[in-house]
Amino acid sequence: MHGRKAYELVKEFSSGEKGHLNIFNNELFERVIEECNEHHNAFQSLIRKMQEEGLEVQTAKNADHYGALIHHISLIRNKRCLMAYVYNRAEIIRDLAWKVGLLHELPREIQEKFSDSEEHYFKDHSKSLKLYMSQLSLDVNVDMVPPKDPYIKVRVLEDLGSGIILSDKSANFARHSMHFLKRTDVEQYIARGLMEELTG
Repeated sequence: MHGRKAYELVKEFSSGEKGHLNIFNNELFERVIEECNEHHNAFQSLIRKMQEEGLEVQTAKNADHYGALIHHISLIRNKRCLMAYVYNRAEIIRDLAWKVGLLHELPREIQEKFSDSEEHYFKDHSKSLKLYMSQLSLDVNVDMVPPKDPYIKVRVLEDLGSGIILSDKSANFARHSMHFLKRTDVEQYIARGLMEELTG
């Protein structure tokens, strides 16, 4: 059935949890590309056959014309499915670069879900953002929504130990300890799940 593999690829992506990646399905992706090549070759073959018979490709309405049309439409549909799969994954990867990649390496279990090209994309995107921020001397990753107060109360979820200097103060960031700190200093730790903001 034309387009079934491409449909499976898109369905696999859409059935995943929003904002999370499944492992890149390289096998299915390659099978869709193979199907695209088959459609392309069949399309070219039918067009050549019509030209050899002296038929006008645009106006002749015979079986070869409609066969070529089906292969052409199937090819376009498969390409659109491939682009949707790659584009939507790239959006999630770009979000990861903004949320986590600017600060530290991604956890291994997330990196394992990337294809080789996605891994390069993530590294290049993160590098470009870091370069841009260093040229401006500005962290554009903090305070995507303007805060009401520059200081927030946080609880440490993982033992970070002592020796971490945030702005102008050093503290012992033992597990379950609470601190009143600048939002800009702790945003990276909150994003990585090492601290949580206490509200109320």
